[in-house]
Amino acid sequence: GRIFYEHLGGRRVFSCETCEMYLSNRHEVLSTNFRGATGRAYLFRRVVNIRESDVESREMMTGRHLVRDVFCKRCNTKLGWMYEFAVEPDQKYKEGRVILERRLVRESEEFDDSLAERYDTETSSEVSSITRPLRTVLQLTL
Repeated sequence: GRIFYEHLGGRRVFSCETCEMYLSNRHEVLSTNFRGATGRAYLFRRVVNIRESDVESREMMTGRHLVRDVFCKRCNTKLGWMYEFAVEPDQKYKEGRVILERRLVRESEEFDDSLAERYDTETSSEVSSITRPLRTVLQLTL
């Protein structure tokens, strides 16, 4: 089968610390003022290439929330959580947003698009298509 990975672009990108899978970019960061189990954490508008756990209720510093843990789609490392529902009205802005813990992700400069196109040509058996410019979907054949 085929596994589909997404890419949102961006000059500064976030990837899984374990396997370097692309997750999001700096433009999607809503706040850098969060804490997770491993320390600092960032709130993101959108994160891709993750899988979500079942919903569970958690009492957090800002009140009760329904959340889902999020994991890297490639290596299954736990990366943070997603807010499904916030009980308190002033916390509603978190709904549908994702927290990534800084110790579990890497922030770096994005690769040059011309390099990606050359890589696509050289390894067409592994990467069947790269669509540019805004949203890239990598199709990797297992």
